[in-house]
Amino acid sequence: MAEPLRLGIAGLGTVGTGVVKIIQKHADVLSKRAGRPLKIVCVSARDRTKNRDIDISDYDWEEDAVAMASRDDIDTVVEMIGGSEGLAKELAEKSLQSGKNIVTANKALLAHHGFELAKLAEDNGASIGYEAAVAGGIPIIKAMREGFAGNDMTAVYGILNGTCNYMLTQMRETGGDFNDILKEAQEAGYAEADPTFDIDGIDAGHKLALLSAIAFGTKPDFDSLKIKGIRQITSTDIEYAEEFGYRIKLLGIARNEGGKLMQVLEPCVVPVSNPLGVIEDVYNAVYVACDSLETPLLTGKGAGEGPTASAVMSDIIDQARGLKIPTFGIPANDLKDPEWTDLGQTSSRYYLRLAVLDKPGVIADISAILRDQHISIEGLVQRGRDPGQEVPIVLTTHETKHADMLKACELFKGLDTVVDEPCLMRIEELE
Repeated sequence: MAEPLRLGIAGLGTVGTGVVKIIQKHADVLSKRAGRPLKIVCVSARDRTKNRDIDISDYDWEEDAVAMASRDDIDTVVEMIGGSEGLAKELAEKSLQSGKNIVTANKALLAHHGFELAKLAEDNGASIGYEAAVAGGIPIIKAMREGFAGNDMTAVYGILNGTCNYMLTQMRETGGDFNDILKEAQEAGYAEADPTFDIDGIDAGHKLALLSAIAFGTKPDFDSLKIKGIRQITSTDIEYAEEFGYRIKLLGIARNEGGKLMQVLEPCVVPVSNPLGVIEDVYNAVYVACDSLETPLLTGKGAGEGPTASAVMSDIIDQARGLKIPTFGIPANDLKDPEWTDLGQTSSRYYLRLAVLDKPGVIADISAILRDQHISIEGLVQRGRDPGQEVPIVLTTHETKHADMLKACELFKGLDTVVDEPCLMRIEELE
């Protein structure tokens, strides 16, 4: 029998523990699928005494995870520590410098340092597996690096954060407001005590930066990504979007627009008839526009022990088989610096909500600003009469430039009758 693939697992949280469980439970079938046994040599975590419902007594314990990088009896380091800097980065760098493969679920690490780590891997004959870093159990990295490799990929659209999708679904189904639904999500374990990375779009932005790099053969560029989370979304927006035939999704968009690239992560209004419009709860979905096939929508749970550990195992098995694919689909030295389009010059239809005082002339003032910015109204709703009190005005536009919409929103804020920040969202349909 072939020599085993020897593993060091750094981090025994939900995902790291899940990986150990799978290897212990399915050792025989995994060795057949991988063509060789998978052997855990050592593990490391912050607390050795924590009860994890797994037996780790047969494995060496490393107090310092970075020590795995210099062990001669490890072939692959499974980095489940997390974070873009510090211990995770040091472990990844030193492991690759030593010629060891890396498997990771750490999207932040790769979004910020992916190009440098990809070069280290190739320079030292190693590989980086990160299927678990994007969309949990959806095999989107494998699909893009392998299944779609014969295509010109022109766009990626993704619902990439289960917490936000769950919250938007609950707001629609229950009519609850943002803060109440966030509290419920935290109590249910779908949102962290500090939900900033999720609800402000940072987590999904990391994932989009990686998908964009694969799709377009560019270096990951998270710092240039325009990110907007879901804090501004209200139950009113959910209700009116539904009335217009739409649903609100936190959407990652990366597409080629005439040779320049657009990359944005923000709440968008999606037609209910659109495949992305029916993705609910904690599910993720990714659509990749390809030139040689009608791409299916890939969907699945985006987080959790089972889906994420399963994705980690797919990378471990690939490495056991000797499969080495460039980190972002092409050699690191061939990755280009992305040339981003001016977002202001991109065009879209828009959803706009204004909170206004119910006074004579309000609609006329709003219409005049839209007219002066060359923006044409497609539909408009204003309900109720409550003279002098705050009421919502919701409208959708025909296709117009983003810069013109932003200018109009700035002018709206200068009106005495507009009492809150305008809520502006793109109306997006798949290509």
